[in-house]
Amino acid sequence: MFAVIRSGGKQHRVQVGEKLKVEKLEAEVGSTIEISDILLIQDGESVKIGQPIVAGAKVVAKVAAQDRSKKVIIFKRRRRKGFHKKRGHRQPYTELEITNIHV
Repeated sequence: MFAVIRSGGKQHRVQVGEKLKVEKLEAEVGSTIEISDILLIQDGESVKIGQPIVAGAKVVAKVAAQDRSKKVIIFKRRRRKGFHKKRGHRQPYTELEITNIHV
C-alpha cells in the first residue's frame, strides 16, 4: 500500500514505515501530524485517484527531526570582469516517519 501526498509544493510517494524529508513544518519533534492532501492511494489492486484530492483519506506521520540540510554554495562569476560573488544557504527540513495510511 502506498500513497502520493502533497507537502511544501512537492509530491511524495510514501509507504508505512518510510522516512521522508519535506519542507519545514511547524511541529515539535516526537509529535504526530495528519496529512490530508492525498492525491492517490493504491491498496493492492485498487487505486483511488483524487480530483484533486482523495476525500476522507489521510496519512499519519510522526515528526522524527527538525534540521537543516547540507550547505549549498552559490558562486557567481563573470569572465574577464573580475566579478565574483559567493553565497551559501542551508534549507530547513522536517523528517517524517510514516506510521499509517487511512483510506
